[in-house]
Amino acid sequence: MRRLREHGHVAYLAGGCVRDELLGLNPTDYDVATDAPPQRVTSIFPRTAEVGASFGVVLVRQDSATVEVATFRSDGPYSDRRRPDTVKFSDPASDAKRRDFTINALFLDPLDEHGVEQSPGRVIDFVGGQADLKARVLRAVGDPAARLDEDHLRALRAVRFSARLGFAIEPATADAIRRHAGRLAGVSRERIGDEVRRMLADRCRARAVKLLQTLGLDAPVLNDAASDAEPAHVAALQPNERVSFALGLAAWALDRGLQPAPREGTGTKKRSPSAATGLVGRWRAALCLSNDEAGELNRVLSVLGTLTHAWDDLGVAGRKRLAAGAAFAGAVTLLKHRDGPRATRVEGEVAELRSSLGGLAPEPLLTGDRLIAAGLVAGPSFRAILERVYDAQLEGRVKTHAEALQLGLEHEVKPDP
Repeated sequence: MRRLREHGHVAYLAGGCVRDELLGLNPTDYDVATDAPPQRVTSIFPRTAEVGASFGVVLVRQDSATVEVATFRSDGPYSDRRRPDTVKFSDPASDAKRRDFTINALFLDPLDEHGVEQSPGRVIDFVGGQADLKARVLRAVGDPAARLDEDHLRALRAVRFSARLGFAIEPATADAIRRHAGRLAGVSRERIGDEVRRMLADRCRARAVKLLQTLGLDAPVLNDAASDAEPAHVAALQPNERVSFALGLAAWALDRGLQPAPREGTGTKKRSPSAATGLVGRWRAALCLSNDEAGELNRVLSVLGTLTHAWDDLGVAGRKRLAAGAAFAGAVTLLKHRDGPRATRVEGEVAELRSSLGGLAPEPLLTGDRLIAAGLVAGPSFRAILERVYDAQLEGRVKTHAEALQLGLEHEVKPDP
């Protein structure tokens, strides 16, 4: 900012960093707004990247930091409901009035006229953002319907900011969100998924889910039926612990009425496929889930179903395999809310299994290479042999490499009864 001023330009801190500074929070990054056009910015700083020069945005790299520097601008129409068709470089007042919410449209000048740092600095407010910060209100800049019509994703941003900051959404803004909720279907699924990820990663995730439902956004977000259920499972997740996106979604699915069931074939009885399969498919498309996220969501719900309905059917090997899986801890977290006594019993039994010979997931005593070295020809039966021998190892029936190999060679693999 000093460098820009030395070259005769206005430069302020802008947007979310100003909001967070004034609220006493720690900004995740700092953005600078200036009257210098992009070409001027790139000529002043030696290390830059033009990530959005047509929109006046340049990344400036200095030391180990990267700062987004944007030229003051006013926006034309948003025909694609995401970006303005045209922009015109302008002044701070015009730039503030094209932003989404008043608390995000403040500027901060941390330098006095002599370039000396001030704390926190002089606030430049063209839209009443300071008053809304004090009142803890989230309000659209100007006409709420016009702001949302420019980019319908702003409805989800409103939910995220309101939940994270504990701000009430101003009535006219909330009404506009409800009226525009159906149009969210036109926003890219990737952008919707990113917003929901950020909501469920935050400690105030339950408040965000409740707001999504109250404002009628949950149905278009998930491409699913609307719900007015309390987000009790989401609220039960520890607020200060890191929660994976998949675990947050699993909790939300339970709050929306999903009844988890074990995988087909879990335990001693054949069971019907999990009802989670259809939900995972729908939400995968709706939120643009990665393969890993969709897989984890399916596993958490499946393991929860097994813990709820089939844990007592499992033998020692089955329990150890389940408890050693990555989804087990998340499933137990959800089970604690649904059935505390059962969760306590499961945790106690797993602790005993963990202290047994070899623990939950010892290194296999028998491998395919050992079978080949013993004269067997690799084939489809190898996997079944190795699985059965490993089960025997988990149950303590074989304790040495020799015993494992003998068991693997001893009997022809037979199908399960």
